[in-house]
Amino acid sequence: MAFFKLTALAAVVFASAASAQQGPTLKPVTVTDRAATPQADVTGFGDVPAREVPMSTTVVTQDQLQAAGIKRLSDITRIDPAATDSYNAAGYWDFLTIRGYTLSNRYNYRREGLPISAETSIPLENKERVELLKGTSGIQAGTSAPGGLVNYVVKRPTEQDLRVARVEFSDRGSMLLATDLGGRFGNDKAFGYRLNVAHEELRPQVNAAKGSRDLVSLAADWRLGRDSVLQGEFEWSRKSQPSQAAFSLLGNVLPPPTDPRINLNNQPWSQPVLFEGLTGTLRFDQAIDRNWRWTAQLGLQHLKTDDREAFPFGCGAEGNYDRYCSNGTYDLYDYRSEGEKRRYHSGKLALQGNFTTGTVRHDLTVGLLRSIGFERYNQQAFNYAGPGNVAGTLVTPPSPALFDVLGARDERSTELFAYDTLSWNAWRGWLGLRNTRIERSSVQTDGTGATNYAQSFTTPWVGLSYLWGDKVLYASAGQGVESFITPNKASYTNAGQALLPVKSKQLEAGLRGGDARFDWKLAWFAARRPAVTDDGVNYQVDGTARHQGIEGQFHVTQGPWRAGAGAMLLKARREGSALNPLVNGLRPTNVPATTLRADLAWQVSGVPGLELDARVVREGGRAVLSDNTLMLPAWTRLDAGMTWRTKSNVGDLAFRLAVDNLADKRYWRESPTQFGHYYLYPGAPRTFRVSLQTSL
Repeated sequence: MAFFKLTALAAVVFASAASAQQGPTLKPVTVTDRAATPQADVTGFGDVPAREVPMSTTVVTQDQLQAAGIKRLSDITRIDPAATDSYNAAGYWDFLTIRGYTLSNRYNYRREGLPISAETSIPLENKERVELLKGTSGIQAGTSAPGGLVNYVVKRPTEQDLRVARVEFSDRGSMLLATDLGGRFGNDKAFGYRLNVAHEELRPQVNAAKGSRDLVSLAADWRLGRDSVLQGEFEWSRKSQPSQAAFSLLGNVLPPPTDPRINLNNQPWSQPVLFEGLTGTLRFDQAIDRNWRWTAQLGLQHLKTDDREAFPFGCGAEGNYDRYCSNGTYDLYDYRSEGEKRRYHSGKLALQGNFTTGTVRHDLTVGLLRSIGFERYNQQAFNYAGPGNVAGTLVTPPSPALFDVLGARDERSTELFAYDTLSWNAWRGWLGLRNTRIERSSVQTDGTGATNYAQSFTTPWVGLSYLWGDKVLYASAGQGVESFITPNKASYTNAGQALLPVKSKQLEAGLRGGDARFDWKLAWFAARRPAVTDDGVNYQVDGTARHQGIEGQFHVTQGPWRAGAGAMLLKARREGSALNPLVNGLRPTNVPATTLRADLAWQVSGVPGLELDARVVREGGRAVLSDNTLMLPAWTRLDAGMTWRTKSNVGDLAFRLAVDNLADKRYWRESPTQFGHYYLYPGAPRTFRVSLQTSL
C-alpha cells in the first residue's frame, strides 16, 4: 500500500510538470553559485536567514569543507564546538555527538530535507553544504535522538559555466581526483546540469586500512515555465576499506596513548567493509500566485553493505567483557555480515505561503511526509577466533560459521507538519507542530522472533525572537521523540515489547549579532532526555540524562586578517537511575565538559594570493568508565596550512599545503562505549596534504 501511495505522489509530480507551462506571477526558485543570504533548510523555515531562526544551527559550505580538510562527516568536529566524536573509525560509517547526545544513524540524518540512513559512507564532493541543527528536532523529524539533525544539501546547476578539477595527495600515498562541471543550455537556458565525479585511493595513516572510493553524481533541472521548476539528482557511490579496530583499557589501567598507526583489524583473513549506495531525489516547485507555492518531492536510497572485521571484544581469561586483559591481550572475534540491504523511499507534499491578519504577517508551511524503509540481513558470524594483542602481532585462524540473527526490519511513517512565523514590528513568534504515526516490524532470518508495533505522537515547538538593530534575541522550547523496543531475547522481561514513546525536552535562549565583517552568537541550552537502560534482563526507562551548557562563536575579518573561535561549556549528568544509582550525578562516558575551536588566517602582504592559516582544536577530559573513576586527559591539536591563488592560461589556480597535528601529538581522542564495551581511539598522527585546483 505504501508503494502505491508513493507512486501516486510521483504521478502528481509528473502530471503537474506536464501541465504547468504558464504560472501566475512568481518566478521559480533558482540556484546560484553562492547564496546571498545564508539559510539552513534543516530548520524547516528554509526561506528565513539562519541567524533569525530561534534555533542553533551551523552551515558548513563546500569551501569550508575543503579548507579544513573535511572528507567525512566526523571531520566536522574540527569546526563546530558542539560536535564531538563518537566511535569514529577509519573505514566505517560516521557517528556524531552534538551537545553530548549521540545522533541516531537511522533517524537523525536528512538529504535534501528527506530522511535517509547514515549507516553507510556518504561522500561530500557533490554537497553544496552540510547543515547541523543542534537540539531536539521534534518538528523536523518523526523520531530522532535529541542531539540534533544533519542535512546534506546537494550541489545544483550553476547560472554560469563551471569547470573545476582538483587533485590532492597525502604523505602516505592517498590520492583524490575530482571534477565539478555545471552550467545551463537550451532556449532561455531552460535546462541546467551539475556533474561531480571523484575517485580516491585511500592510504590512511592507520596500517592495514588501504582502500578506495568512487562517486558519480548528476543534478539537473528544467524550467518548465516562469513559475514551474522540475529538479532531479542522483548519486552513486562505492567505498571499500578495512575498518579500524579500537583499543581499550588493560584491566583496570588506562594505558598511555599508543601508536595511532596500529590497526588491530590486521588478520590475514581480515576483509574490507564495502559500502555501495544509489541515492536520489525528484522535486517539483509550482507557484500558485504571488504569495503561495507548493512543492512535491520524492526520495530514494538503496544501500548494500558487506560489514566485516577482526573484532576485539573483552577478556574471557579475566572475566571482563567490557575491556581488554591486563597483559595487553584480548578475545578476538570473526565478525561477518555480508549482503546487508537497506532501502528507503519517501515522499513529501508541502504548501507554503503568507497572509496577514490585522497587523500580523503569517508565513505558513503545511505538509505531509510519508516514509517507508526495508532492511534485509543474511545470517551472520560473530565467533571467537583466538587471542589477539594490542601490538597487533598475534595471528589467529578465521571462524566464519554463520548463525541466525535479525533477518528483516520494516518501517512505515506518516508525518503531518505545520510551521508558522508570526511577524509584527520587530517581534516574531514561531510555532511548529508535527504529528507522527509509525509502524515497525522485524523477524529473524529463520522466521522466528517476529515483532510488530505501532505508535502515534505529537511534538510541538514554540519560539519568540526580537530584532534589535543588527542583533537577534530569542528563546525557544521544543520536544523530540524516540521509540524503543525490548530486545527479542529470552533473558529479557517483556522481550520484543515496545516501550512507550520517549520524549526529550529542551529550552534554549540566545543572542546573535554582527555583520559580514564581524558576526557572533551566544546560546544557553538545557535538555532532558529519558534514559533507556539495558542490564540484560530489564530494558526500560530509568532516570534521565540532563545536559545544559553555553555555546558561543564569533568570526571577524579585518584587513588581511581573518579569525574565528567557538567554545562550548557543557554540564552533562545522569539523574534518577534506580537500576544503577551509583551513576547518578556523574558525567556520561565520552562527553567532554569543554570544547574549543579556533582558526586564524593572514593574507601575506607583498605576495598576491598567498594566505597562511592555523587551526586549534581542544577538548576537555572525558569519562572512560560510567563511574567516572578513569578519565581521559584533555588534549589540544594544532593544524596549519597555506593557500596560494593565482591566474594562469588554464584558468584560476588554487594550490594548498596543509599539515594536520603539526606537533605530531599523541593522545586518546575519544572513549566511546559500544556494545557494553569501553573503547579507546587515538588521535591521528601528523599528516601532510597537498592539493591543486583549477577553475576555468
